[in-house]
Amino acid sequence: MKVLLIIHDAPYGSERTYNGLRTAMALQRGQRDVEVFLFFFADAVTALLPGQDTTQGFYNIEKMLNSIIKKGGNISFCGECARFRALEGIDLIQGSEKGNMDLLADWIQQADRVVSF
Repeated sequence: MKVLLIIHDAPYGSERTYNGLRTAMALQRGQRDVEVFLFFFADAVTALLPGQDTTQGFYNIEKMLNSIIKKGGNISFCGECARFRALEGIDLIQGSEKGNMDLLADWIQQADRVVSF
């Protein structure tokens, strides 16, 4: 099964991004035959900035993303959203790729389930 999770919120401030990544990690856990796709829109693209310093004991989005990527997760982000936030040309988390609406449309068509956070 292919599951697409669309993330809209900034990485910290609300827990929507955190909960989306927790869901992705749960889908990848165990013997489940699931392909996970994550697409980041709007302020969520800032979740892909490496090296964000978090308080000890607080969740770390970068570590969560790296775990998802390591287990074969596909991660893309809205290129326009990144450009609007002056992130174009900045190295984002390794394993993520700049996408666009055509890529997202393809992922939606391929997905068995689409969940939005």
